[in-house]
Amino acid sequence: MKVGIIFGGPSREREISFAGGRTVYDNLDKALFEAVPVFVDSLGNFILLDWQYIYKGTIRDFYPPVEALPETEHGLQIYMESLGELSIAEQDAIIAKAGKRLMPHEFKNHFDFAFLALHGPYGEDGSIQGLLEWYHIPYSGSGILPSAIGIDKAAQKEMLNQHGFPTPDYSTIQYSDWSDQTKRGRIFEQLVEKLGLPLVLKAPHQGSSIGVSIIKENDFAQFEAGVERSFFTKTIQKSQWQALGEEKQVASMRQLVDIREGIGMPVLLQDGNILYHPEELLRYINETFSNADTESITLTNIEHEQQILVEAFIKGKEFSCIVVQDETGKALALPPTEIVKGSEVFDYRSKYLPGLSRKITPINLLTEQIQEIRQACSKLFKNFGFNVYARLDGFITESGEIFLNDPNTTSGMLPSSFFFHQAAEIGLNPSQFLTYIIRTSVAERLKSGKDTVKLTRLLQQLDGAIRDEQAHRQDKIRVGVIMGGYSSERHISVESGRNIYEKLSSSTKYEPLPIFLTGSNEAHRLYTIPVNIMLKDNADDVKEKIHHFEQGGKPHPVLAQIIEEAESITRKYTGRSLQEPQRITYAQLKNLVDAVFIALHGRPGEDGALQTELEKLHIPYNGSGIRSSRITINKYETNEILAKHGVPVAKHQMALKEDWLKDKELFFQGIEAEFPYPFIAKPADDGCSSAVKKIKNRRELEAFSTLMFREMEELDTECARTLSLGFKEEFPNKAGFLVETLISRNGAKHFLEVTGGLLTKYGPDGTVDYEVFEASEALAEGEVLSLEEKFLAGEGQNITPARYAADPVRRQKISDKVKEDLKRVAQILQIEGYARIDAFVRILENDEVETIIIEVNSLPGMTPATCIFHQTAINGYKPYDFINRILQFGIERNRMKVMQ
Repeated sequence: MKVGIIFGGPSREREISFAGGRTVYDNLDKALFEAVPVFVDSLGNFILLDWQYIYKGTIRDFYPPVEALPETEHGLQIYMESLGELSIAEQDAIIAKAGKRLMPHEFKNHFDFAFLALHGPYGEDGSIQGLLEWYHIPYSGSGILPSAIGIDKAAQKEMLNQHGFPTPDYSTIQYSDWSDQTKRGRIFEQLVEKLGLPLVLKAPHQGSSIGVSIIKENDFAQFEAGVERSFFTKTIQKSQWQALGEEKQVASMRQLVDIREGIGMPVLLQDGNILYHPEELLRYINETFSNADTESITLTNIEHEQQILVEAFIKGKEFSCIVVQDETGKALALPPTEIVKGSEVFDYRSKYLPGLSRKITPINLLTEQIQEIRQACSKLFKNFGFNVYARLDGFITESGEIFLNDPNTTSGMLPSSFFFHQAAEIGLNPSQFLTYIIRTSVAERLKSGKDTVKLTRLLQQLDGAIRDEQAHRQDKIRVGVIMGGYSSERHISVESGRNIYEKLSSSTKYEPLPIFLTGSNEAHRLYTIPVNIMLKDNADDVKEKIHHFEQGGKPHPVLAQIIEEAESITRKYTGRSLQEPQRITYAQLKNLVDAVFIALHGRPGEDGALQTELEKLHIPYNGSGIRSSRITINKYETNEILAKHGVPVAKHQMALKEDWLKDKELFFQGIEAEFPYPFIAKPADDGCSSAVKKIKNRRELEAFSTLMFREMEELDTECARTLSLGFKEEFPNKAGFLVETLISRNGAKHFLEVTGGLLTKYGPDGTVDYEVFEASEALAEGEVLSLEEKFLAGEGQNITPARYAADPVRRQKISDKVKEDLKRVAQILQIEGYARIDAFVRILENDEVETIIIEVNSLPGMTPATCIFHQTAINGYKPYDFINRILQFGIERNRMKVMQ
């Protein structure tokens, strides 16, 4: 069956839709489905996307293509709508760079079924559903009417009341009323009088906490800013803007035009004119404020809300519950998940970056209360006419009152989302759950009485294919995917491990087994884990669940009941039941797997310790061997070896805790004598971006040293503030750290940071051949690339291939030289399997090239959004193909060693 995955779209949630579409594309069972990527751009064009673009980190990495982008002095990123009013011919030229324009009447020539991964307006509001019904294409999820209800929070309130569901007191603010500034103070007073504090402000047609604010205090300025956020308008005061200075003005502009956190583009000015590009807007603000008479500017997004919803704050536990239909069409509520977070609103970053928020499944309540939540969710699913699946968000108060305040007809589809997280609790991995969604959706469309013969045949074919696949499951290569660890990158490791597991589980060749590693350098502890524990929110949650079972804990009684209720689903799609975590030894691992994929980052994993254990037992594994791994984990030693071989590296030295303890002043003076500010400080043996900081003065150096050399786990809050550490940002404690000069342009005509991946294979004579990929150009939003920018869907920007020169011939010539330099580094360090090398590139006059190596990662991040997949795509490898080659090299290496 050909499945058209429709993703992207015009909404503010387009990046999460893009990442979700990629998850679906990768996880569709290849024995049952052929995935057809249909990208929707922000103007609503349908594009049969060239597959390599699916693996870009963000939409803006490939669309609009670089050739279509106007010059931007400040590196401000844009979407298609910022190119202004484009003719059909101009749009077609842009579309042709990414794929082929599809008209809706052509859908049936390309796919049999549409999987909808769109979010927000145009995707969840019945629009796309109606279009597909008109063209006789069956699609996933709810139909037109429930979708229209699911998008409109104000209409939902009316329906919830009509069906007897409790709702918080609420009111609305009309845009026309808010536009009259004389009414604003009175509006605020009336709302506080009617609803009390805190107030919750919501944009009624948005999801993912976009346009949501909580007003805790009787503070009109805070309220005014929150209302503007929900309407997607922004008033800028001249005095505040001019006080920022140029650098902060650009940063403020970047935030202002962000479609998730700001108002987005294009914007409507007070005089009725529309500005499309952020650079235009920046110029307009500065020019307008140079006029002595103008004290403020109000900007409004051209798709602003006409009214906003204001609710009384509900104090209670927040939860989210996926409801599905069983084989008979009856609503089945999966275990509700409690959302535990640091901030009051479950915001965009905490929803989608691993480790920032915690999800507890099932919600930590009495069994009767959990069942009441499930019953309420099932009732709402039925009353609203939802089909196939829905995500219902709500609160339960201390008194046990249940508020279902946000029914959604679709859900985020990232690997760690509620969608997959709760399905795993009944034993379905993402690939199996997607099969279930498709099969149930076809059965649901059949009920409409349209295309009965065609849909009946489609259903029969799919059921036959599912039965055939079950019969051939035992013929696959067993791969243990080792993830977790105890480094500061353990959460990213779980993301990498899950991604590898999911790519392998949807293949026809491999049968993956998730294995969690914890313990210490002295003693590794290995556990086989079931899919529901692997899909917990982060590494610490996985470890906590394992501990629960080790202490004799049993599955939650509600989970046991749901598993029983879902038995018809589980049996059909998995053929087996959920297991508990099991501790295993390396010797036992040998009997469980044919090969291992190490998805760990930092120590252990990249230091040779795990490789030593695996080699003792002749278990094939991915990545470099023992000796090379021991070198590349140590950034100082790597720098020393490369420098001895004439490879340019930053000037570097170790800063040791023992010297700091002896005499702090002497310690600081010693560093300052060799390294002028600003310089880079980072752990010598941790993964990429972990605690890498640009140190600009003595105060920051003192703070960095205090945190790095601390004895306790907690961070000193003053030091954390000095270094601008993010919420829950990890910071390891070590006996030493590496100090490096800040690599700068140094008179080069072009200067950029790149990251380049490579893959190895054996030549006919048994020597290792290197395939070095086109490097990606890394654009950091802050002073150094953050973990988010490297690994979180929709964050940061990587340009692949790197833009060494505007002329394609010159660009390729420079790129070939950089690739030669990276290959030489790999040969010196005896890297095997695959790796990622980070470097700065200086392009001098006459196109002379200097490649300065920053660091080498022997087991690079393999999260869905990481740029190594953008690079491999240029060479024709989909992520699964790349992973397959990595495993094949490890298996071949092991075979050659055993034969020696």
